[in-house]
Amino acid sequence: MYANGDVLVGEIIGTAILILFGAGVCAAVTLNYSKAKSAGWVVIAFGWGFGVLAGAYTAGPLSGGHLNPAVTLGIAIDTGEWGQVPLYVLGQMIGAILGAVLCWAAYYAQFRANADNETALPTLGIFSTAPEIRNTTANLVTEIIATVGLVLPILAFGLTKGLGESGTATLIVAFLVVGIGLSLGGPTGYAINPARDLGPRIAHALLPIPNKGSSDWSYSWIPVAGPLIGGALSGLIFNAAF
Repeated sequence: MYANGDVLVGEIIGTAILILFGAGVCAAVTLNYSKAKSAGWVVIAFGWGFGVLAGAYTAGPLSGGHLNPAVTLGIAIDTGEWGQVPLYVLGQMIGAILGAVLCWAAYYAQFRANADNETALPTLGIFSTAPEIRNTTANLVTEIIATVGLVLPILAFGLTKGLGESGTATLIVAFLVVGIGLSLGGPTGYAINPARDLGPRIAHALLPIPNKGSSDWSYSWIPVAGPLIGGALSGLIFNAAF
């Protein structure tokens, strides 16, 4: 059990780092006048994976480095310990918004230049996810499946002796996120984390980004509900099977 203050601070810092790296790689690939312009999906998948790596290792000593309400929910269902769940989620949401703001600050000049370019892509995709084909059922199912693919292995890693003590589990989770992005990210952009999508979406709505377009609130519930359902199912499956 981590101290309440450590949980809050750890999740804020760790999730901010996660989003700074993740939104940062999306900005690098999307915005005009970026040296990584059009670098592609593989670069994005590895950028998010390295964001998990940096964020989780940084937050680990303070909070265990959940960085994701779906992970927190799955662990709570598995362990039956719910007392600190609100602190984890609060820290994750604050950190996600903060990380998005830091990404905007880092790419401030590119965001301004992007607004003056007729071929510029919309900026919401830098911050949050969107489906390639809008189908509520299919999009929700994709997010549920992808999140089970994240949370269930995370729970199972705890059964392998030595992974936690050595810190290797965090490295494996980072590569797991890369794998999910490469294999399951095509339909919806693999939110697999309510804070990762909702926090930056809030930042996108509030930040003074020129010609930023819609924040697409009509879709925003799917990358929240899908991962939460997937996290809950993971906890239930883990309890039943292991």
